[in-house]
Amino acid sequence: MKASRRRVLMTLIIWLAYIWPVSAGEVALPEELQNLYARSAVVMDGSSGRVLFGKNTEEVMPMASTTKIMTCILALEACTPDTVVTVSETAAAQPEVHLGASVGEKFYLDDLLYALMLESFNDAAVMIAEQVSGNVPAFAEQMNEKAKKIGCESTHFVTPNGLDGADEDGAHGTTAEDLARIMKYCTWDSPKSEAFIKITREKKHTFTNLSETRTYACYNHNAFLDLYEGTISGKTGFTAAAGYCYVCAVERDGKRFTGVVLACGWPYNRAYKWKDMTRMMNYAEQHYRYVTLEYPQEIRYVRVENGWNREENPWNPVEVPVYVEKTETQKVLLGSQEKIVRHTEYRKKTEAPLQKDTVLGKVQFLLNGEVLQEKRILAKSSVEQRKMENWLVWTLQRFLF
Repeated sequence: MKASRRRVLMTLIIWLAYIWPVSAGEVALPEELQNLYARSAVVMDGSSGRVLFGKNTEEVMPMASTTKIMTCILALEACTPDTVVTVSETAAAQPEVHLGASVGEKFYLDDLLYALMLESFNDAAVMIAEQVSGNVPAFAEQMNEKAKKIGCESTHFVTPNGLDGADEDGAHGTTAEDLARIMKYCTWDSPKSEAFIKITREKKHTFTNLSETRTYACYNHNAFLDLYEGTISGKTGFTAAAGYCYVCAVERDGKRFTGVVLACGWPYNRAYKWKDMTRMMNYAEQHYRYVTLEYPQEIRYVRVENGWNREENPWNPVEVPVYVEKTETQKVLLGSQEKIVRHTEYRKKTEAPLQKDTVLGKVQFLLNGEVLQEKRILAKSSVEQRKMENWLVWTLQRFLF
């Protein structure tokens, strides 16, 4: 009897696990990618910011040196490349991996950005943070402000280099989805995106301190630039807590993707991140296509009750032309099994008086029940309210004069 009840209970648990949704907003991995090494992963549409698929995309985790993409873009937006940076005691005390600069040494910011992104030097990150904001806590505050502005909901920065840290608001961490969104901003949306891509694609950068007493050479450790065609930027990361992490941007055949893997193995599994990312990007490239959002052409007029158009018989029905507010042609990446639904909703008639550009309805494009884009339907011209004197004036003009 007990064994029978256990079997029933286990059957119920398995059935619930099968039908239970992944989580709010989660877009699950396709079957072909179910055995990724990464504990958390995501691929995002680099144009719209829509999550295409992922694994534990909303779980907050440490992200190690992938943090530095935010450090880099904030510095690019705040300072000029020839800004002079002086090494502080705090910066010089940072652990390996580091540039090994001495207190008081001076560098151009541009050179430090290459040291930051190619070699992932921790002291370079602190030098940059102190130059931009005065100190690390103030810079972390700017990082968090930028993350919120970009649309990140679960990210908290404490350090500019990704080393473990915590403050009164929590531990340093992010989600795969948020990190993909930050990479999208750095690569395509920021006014300094071209400079960001240039730095992160460079194979080697050699520079000296301002006194020219020491020479430094930086080499790019982002192997994915050569492993996967179309990769235009990326950043690796590793700490004992975070494991191997990687974030990248790919632009191929007109399609844009950002990809993230977090906790993708520990020593000696350094290559797991490349394997996971290759499989994810191959799937995205093969199964997603661009579809243009087409607005309806059949919406032409809305009837205006008690309206009057000058020079016309005030007793004639009045129709006002309408239009969908101006929008650029938008393309959306769709999976092979996905379908966009267009929903049009507007008033067939309204009351005078009516002002030009009055909102009369809307057009929505929905995917899986979520609104991808919404535009308003507006009146193209104004319509006066009909009055008795309109009829008298019209009659006199037409029959007496």
